[in-house]
Amino acid sequence: MCIDLISSVSPSKTSFLSSFTLFAPSMAVVDLNPAYTTTDFTNSNLSYVSSSARLSHHRRLSFRHLPRSPTPAIRCSVTSDQIQAPVGVDAKDLKQKPECFGVFCLTYDLKAEDQTKSWKKMINVAVSGAAGMISNHLLFKLASGEVFGPDQPIALKLLGSERSFGALEGVAMELEDSLYPLLREVSIGIDPYEIFQDAEWALLIGAKPRGPGMERAGLLDINGQIFAEQGKALNAVASPNVKVMVVGNPCNTNALICLKNAPNIPAKNFHALTRLDENRAKCQLALKAGVFYDKVSNVTIWGNHSTTQVPDFLNAKIHGVPVPEVIRDRKWLEEEFTHVVQTRGGVLIKKWGRSSAASTAVSIVDAIRSLVTPTPEGDWFSTGVYTNGNPYGIAEDIVFSMPCRSNGDGDYEFVKDVIFDDYLRKKIKKSEDELLAEKKCVAHLTGEGIAVCDLPEDTMLPGEM
Repeated sequence: MCIDLISSVSPSKTSFLSSFTLFAPSMAVVDLNPAYTTTDFTNSNLSYVSSSARLSHHRRLSFRHLPRSPTPAIRCSVTSDQIQAPVGVDAKDLKQKPECFGVFCLTYDLKAEDQTKSWKKMINVAVSGAAGMISNHLLFKLASGEVFGPDQPIALKLLGSERSFGALEGVAMELEDSLYPLLREVSIGIDPYEIFQDAEWALLIGAKPRGPGMERAGLLDINGQIFAEQGKALNAVASPNVKVMVVGNPCNTNALICLKNAPNIPAKNFHALTRLDENRAKCQLALKAGVFYDKVSNVTIWGNHSTTQVPDFLNAKIHGVPVPEVIRDRKWLEEEFTHVVQTRGGVLIKKWGRSSAASTAVSIVDAIRSLVTPTPEGDWFSTGVYTNGNPYGIAEDIVFSMPCRSNGDGDYEFVKDVIFDDYLRKKIKKSEDELLAEKKCVAHLTGEGIAVCDLPEDTMLPGEM
């Protein structure tokens, strides 16, 4: 039944409740507006059921009790012992769903012949740090169909913490209110072993920010423990072919820690997000050349998501022409262009007062879409992946951003037709050395012995603060 907690409202402000109609306990909801009576869902393909909905005889309801919120709230969820089975449906056929939120507990299954023929099988997408600013932009893009397509139903599994659980409920409430037809389920929780259950995509955004006086080695250890635990959870309960996108910094080494703790999942399935760096590089090249950024292609970010990252102008193209032939100012390319891309986040913080969130969410969307849609002929994209088997001579057993292509099946392959010069090789080597040092620093989290931290220099990204 729907419980309205109004203990904090004064008697003088509760007279409006007299116009409400409260159904008997065996009914599902409260009718908040008697002027609207019934809605016929016979021809509907959506999973949303309004508070006054009349279910047709061939729908099958499934419910699960929603745990009581620690703070007063309105809940219009129901449990299987509080509602009668729809006409023509045996109560024993009611399915039990995993932990769910609000209206997403009040869903129904369609008979096979009634399902929207063009829709695909629902996919499970888990998101950690789901109450944060990046997720606040990302989740609605996922639910709208912008990421996986307009015919792809989705279940969102949102991971937060005890501290952020109230905000997590708020996010779920906004998803409820947005009425996305493709969003079939939402579950929230603080246990990765529950939230990652059957996940086919895991977007690991949540991480501890770097505080004042904290060394990069300390950040590696603290966040490394988070990603070690999440790797174990994914290994235990996620889909065996789950695709993992690590966003929380330092994302390259966090991705390495995660994959080392998930031996049952192919190491190739783990990604560290460097797409925002690629997008920033494309923008700067477009500005310098005086073109729109859709004319810029084949941009690679090599290496670590740190200030040692290497935005590659040598292989990039503008209108299909190599960048050095379009922008003939080599000094600008080697110095100002590279520096601007590496430090763009810091400039944004000074202007905006916080690290990037919306553009990071957009880059996550871009990174996923690059894996689920075929790469345009002759182009490629950047992503931080496991280096084993790479054709570039980069040290194995680290996560390094490199150029990749995809057939659109979620998998990828390394791009082989790239060129190097001494400048590019030298820059790549510096980022490689940093990642090898970071790997030694987290050896205790990857099962490779005692950690030895001897980082060449502190290459902190502004967003880590």
